[in-house]
Amino acid sequence: MWILIRRGPLRQIWQEADLVCYNGVADHFHLHPSVCKLLVLFVVLLFFNGLGQMSNFVAALVLGAEILTSHARVMYSSLATNASFALGYMLLPLFAYYLRDWRGLLLGLSLPGLIYIPMWWLIPESPRWLLFRGKVAEAEAILKKAARWNKVQAPQSIFQQFSVPEKEKETAKKKYSILDLFKTSTIRITTLTLFVIWFILFLAYYCLNLNTSQLHPNPYLSCFICALVEIPAYVVSWLALRKFPRRTSIVVSLCLGAVPLYFIQVVPKDMPTLALIVEMTGKFSFTTGTSLMFTYTSELYPTPLRNTATGACSMVSRIGSCVAPFMLKLNVFMKFLPHITVASLSLFAAFVTLFIPESFGQALPETMEQMAKRERLHCPCQKLKKP
Repeated sequence: MWILIRRGPLRQIWQEADLVCYNGVADHFHLHPSVCKLLVLFVVLLFFNGLGQMSNFVAALVLGAEILTSHARVMYSSLATNASFALGYMLLPLFAYYLRDWRGLLLGLSLPGLIYIPMWWLIPESPRWLLFRGKVAEAEAILKKAARWNKVQAPQSIFQQFSVPEKEKETAKKKYSILDLFKTSTIRITTLTLFVIWFILFLAYYCLNLNTSQLHPNPYLSCFICALVEIPAYVVSWLALRKFPRRTSIVVSLCLGAVPLYFIQVVPKDMPTLALIVEMTGKFSFTTGTSLMFTYTSELYPTPLRNTATGACSMVSRIGSCVAPFMLKLNVFMKFLPHITVASLSLFAAFVTLFIPESFGQALPETMEQMAKRERLHCPCQKLKKP
């Protein structure tokens, strides 16, 4: 294919498309073509930068969910990871305030990424994943090392009674992909429903985030306020995950996020502080919902699909974040039309959440069969089929 582009008839088409693209962008923004090429290169590099950052976040989330247990897993998946995100969010306006040059800002935001390098040797592999692959000795070594760190006496043989059935050994050799999320009807329904919820939740989240420029004349302060709201939201999500069923918590967060967006249009224009409080109330609820979804999704899927499922849902959520700027443009037809649209979509997401199985108080599924059994027992739409 590359030879056809470089030497064949496609080369002329490639050059013409390249010329139209660069010249079109240059004319629109009044840039020199050479500057335009550098701009395109910058956008491409920034794309891969964002791709790597989100991949790290999802991988770390799933790894912690598989290593930790019970309340520690809930705290890590909801409060620890997301509060760290909020802390970085609050530092962003601080960096931007003191590093006004965009090159300096990007450098300042990128240097902390060097911390990832020693993590390769410090962070252990998931024992659940190792057991699924039949690597019992490696899983035992990791747990014994953790016991030494915590000054706990570990048994001589932790998985003495553990044996991998022949059927699971064959399953462990299989390479799973995103297509396995749609393999059976029960998993397919769960996956598509989660896609809808993630899309709408992050659409609402980023619509309110991108609207922060309207909150205060100082954009740095607006960004900081928007980030600060997330800290108590993550604390509430952690408490909800400890005490209440997952479905109920998500439905409540979606509904509480929708109601303020319906009522913001009746706030008098001479009361901007009240409008700010109403909009931040919606932002608070949607932020709580996004935190809940990360934990909920990781609890629904079995070990071989957990990382793939969380990553796929995160990918769909980014489509929602891409649509958010265009959703805000609906205000040319009616000032609060974006708020009304987001609120209505949130109520729809709350409704479809009822058709996902509950995972509160249950062990993480290890196989596809365990996930399918859980859905048949707990999915409301399947209960209706019982005689």
